Amino acid sequence: MKFLKYLLVGILFGIVMTKSEAISWYRIQEMFRFQAFHMYGIIGSALAVGIALTAYIKKRQLKSLEGEVINIAPKNQSIARYLLGGIVFGLGWALSGACPGPMYTLLGNGFSVFIVVIASALLGTLTYGAVRNKLPH
Repeated sequence: MKFLKYLLVGILFGIVMTKSEAISWYRIQEMFRFQAFHMYGIIGSALAVGIALTAYIKKRQLKSLEGEVINIAPKNQSIARYLLGGIVFGLGWALSGACPGPMYTLLGNGFSVFIVVIASALLGTLTYGAVRNKLPH
């Protein structure tokens, strides 16, 4: 039954991403060329909602679906790791034309070439997990 909840949220996410055109390579290109506000509006709205929900979760000490209190760790003050992570994320976004969420939405919309992109992202995640202890955090 728990799987069904996640499946429905994923389907809703895919519909929202598709209808908002956030999966459109053309819209992403417009954003990176500063030709349209469309994607900045979507990202800004998501950021505002995320900030508000995080503050609400912290204030009310909400619990997860498993009944555990959601604990949000304090932010690390090292900016170098965020810059490096942002560069790697941005390069992946530029090369594939999609960030992680829309990759699955694009696959669901019939763009089967995104199997390669998803496999590459998973391989990168596994590689990071393997070398994480050796990296300067």
